[in-house]
Amino acid sequence: MSSPKVTGSRLSVRLSRLLNMVPYFLANPGISAVEAAAELGVTTKQLMSDLNQLWMCGLPGYGPGDLIDLSFSEESIEVTFSAGIDRPLRLTSTEATALLVALRSIADLPGMVDPSAAHSAIAKIESAISGREAEIRAAAPVEAPAVATVRSALARNRALRLVYYSASSDVVSERVVDPIRIVLVDNNSYLQAWCRQAEGVRLFRLDRIEEATELDEPAHPPVDATDESAGLNLFVDDPAVPLARLRIHADYGWVLDQYPMHRVTVHPDGSVEATMRFATLDWMARLLLGFGSGVTVLGPPELVSAVRDRSSAALAAYAALADAG
Repeated sequence: MSSPKVTGSRLSVRLSRLLNMVPYFLANPGISAVEAAAELGVTTKQLMSDLNQLWMCGLPGYGPGDLIDLSFSEESIEVTFSAGIDRPLRLTSTEATALLVALRSIADLPGMVDPSAAHSAIAKIESAISGREAEIRAAAPVEAPAVATVRSALARNRALRLVYYSASSDVVSERVVDPIRIVLVDNNSYLQAWCRQAEGVRLFRLDRIEEATELDEPAHPPVDATDESAGLNLFVDDPAVPLARLRIHADYGWVLDQYPMHRVTVHPDGSVEATMRFATLDWMARLLLGFGSGVTVLGPPELVSAVRDRSSAALAAYAALADAG
């Protein structure tokens, strides 16, 4: 069963598509379903379903004279009554600003978007806001060849051969993977893929992929690996992601149920030694500080130092406040 969040997202995407279909078909009268589906990025079956839904939309009142009227078949589609929806959706200044901020924030992240397309979209939105032709302030960043290959393989559903540098083990390895999706975690973009060598889902940070070769064979990740819920366990058992060793005090056992941890040892005092993968040092240090004395960091050394330094800084700040008071 789909979660309410996923269902709501799909409905929102479909609503936007339906509202933009009227001006599209007014501008392209008589276009075939096959041509329209290709341009709109949907299947012919989905397009015909959308048209049947659109036929029942319109202005309040919802009588025959208020609803959008269409003449459509797989050979030809034409809007005979637009019900006043003659133009594509327009962004408010607040919406346009939010979109610009979002585009700029992801344009420089490897693999998230086509940099040239993102910068072109930014220029067009700025032109629409200002009412005059906007100049692109800087050339679009050049996308690394390996990242471009990864995006191409995802779009074409092809397997990949990667040469990848693992920072946790300081090793460069070569492996064949079946791409699943690109994800953003803590301001770093990763390729989530089924690794044929490890026989499991792994994360590959895009800026650590040294070479990528698109193979002439389709990608075949297992069905359960492509499920959206797999994102909840992206870091589990992935050797490309750092591993924290922790000692969890007996009265903090709830932590083991709330976070993706693996029990290693149970000590006589009831405390549990466990491990947990994490994306970035800063994030993990912040998380552990929130547990106070309930969780002790055993390794790796850089995480121990990060937690100790942050703890010392916090204590110093409290001391300064006490002195000031």
